[in-house]
Amino acid sequence: MEMMKPVKEGKVREIYDNGDSLIMVATDRISCFDVILHNTVTNKGAVLTQMSRFWFDLTKDIVPNHMISVDSADMPEFFRQKEFAGKSMLCRKLQMLPVECIVRGYITGSGWASYQKNGTVCGIALPEGLKESEKLPEPIYTPSTKAEIGDHDENISFAQSVDYLEKRFPGKGETYAAALRDLSLKLYKTCADYALSRGIIIADTKFEFGLDEEGRIVLGDEMLTPDSSRFWPADGYEAGHSQPSFDKQFARDWLKANPGNDWTLPEEVVDQTIAKYEQAYELLTGKPLAETLG
Repeated sequence: MEMMKPVKEGKVREIYDNGDSLIMVATDRISCFDVILHNTVTNKGAVLTQMSRFWFDLTKDIVPNHMISVDSADMPEFFRQKEFAGKSMLCRKLQMLPVECIVRGYITGSGWASYQKNGTVCGIALPEGLKESEKLPEPIYTPSTKAEIGDHDENISFAQSVDYLEKRFPGKGETYAAALRDLSLKLYKTCADYALSRGIIIADTKFEFGLDEEGRIVLGDEMLTPDSSRFWPADGYEAGHSQPSFDKQFARDWLKANPGNDWTLPEEVVDQTIAKYEQAYELLTGKPLAETLG
């Protein structure tokens, strides 16, 4: 069996070059506050991969996506090892568009902080009197530039996203920027409505798109996972304060409360964290992760 090395490694994900395709692996690593923790979270990578797969299938009629297969039989033998089970996705190669496409349906996080200061989020003026975690009258699209690892992404206006893309794709800036905005909003609305019917509020999320060989816009990266989105339980939701969420909140809260933690979580916090991820997966897809992984 040929050993393979990732060509690109993020905090959580690894990308392998497979000739005319890529293999994206979501590892069981967990990062908080931009630091990779010493713990691994068993099944976290499988939740991320299988959840992306679920959404890619659900939305393929809205926009094509880069997923070819999540079946290791379609991949080199190297990916049939136990450590990769359920975590790997064979994908089409795309020329990625350098814009993070963020859609916010509720006001929270950095958006809430900005709104309290001056009534805007990423330069978009919002109605007066909104409360923390409140649903916005309409979802808003707030793109950002995609920073190199170690730099911070920078929020840009829609007009800036046109210029930013025009510089890199002369004659196409306006077309691409408008398509990214319209597709992002459509994907968000479709999936947020679906999620709400399953008991989950998608407060905000980020999409990434690329171009295929024919120059068509294709959805890439991951999609609507707890790593790229804020999921809240619809049960017990009320505006006016922050919401409990289906993600790394347990881990973040514990790290904040326990300085000198050496970036290591106690086992029970790890267990609570993966339980949240798996619960979100089961609510959304209607079946437990164990059943999907067989």
